[in-house]
Amino acid sequence: MTDRKHELAANLAKVEQRITDACAAAGRPRQDVTLIVVTKTYPADDVRILSELGVRHVAENRDQDAAPKAAACSDLPLSWHFVGQLQTNKVRSVVGYADVVQSVDRARLVTALSKEAVRAGREVGCLLQVALDAEEGGRGERGGVPPAGIEELADLVAGSEGLRLDGLMTVAPLSGEYAGRQQAAFEHLMDLSTRVRRTHPAANMVSAGMSADLEQAVAAGATHVRVGTAVLGVRPRLG
Repeated sequence: MTDRKHELAANLAKVEQRITDACAAAGRPRQDVTLIVVTKTYPADDVRILSELGVRHVAENRDQDAAPKAAACSDLPLSWHFVGQLQTNKVRSVVGYADVVQSVDRARLVTALSKEAVRAGREVGCLLQVALDAEEGGRGERGGVPPAGIEELADLVAGSEGLRLDGLMTVAPLSGEYAGRQQAAFEHLMDLSTRVRRTHPAANMVSAGMSADLEQAVAAGATHVRVGTAVLGVRPRLG
């Protein structure tokens, strides 16, 4: 086993233990929570190692990095999640490899995703990215739809050909009411998820929590956690 494989295996084991412990503390079965490894800035070789170690979900946030990486790993049994802010001019490329787009935050993006999914003959899962720091209108600093706009956007996704409404996603806000209160933020997301599921019962995916706050996300009820640094190490600086 290579040094890098040893390193990733050890890191994965630590993250797995954290998720297991968090589930136990919350009284949830371990299988309720899916780990998505965020592989942004890391090479296809690392993705290949992760696949060998049993990882089945990976995430990227920049199409220019993700598209060639996904192509290089197209033989692997992986689900690719796109988690970055998505410009409409990148939608055609992203629809080519992403199984789930977790950052759907506006009607124009839904229209573009639907058009390209139909063109490609694919069904693309969609999570609405919720901006919990945008309660009073507007988008949050990390993108996202304000809570007041969720139901309208959910209806739009659910009614769009080629798209599947899977649920909600958020990033713990850096400012506003929930700054430094990750668990409260994630609990609010769960309340919003309950509201969406009244109309769209299959939209039961809740993506929240990263390396620093996955325990709070699991405690709140998240179904998916997105972990990068704790598995792959501190990211190399981008030039």
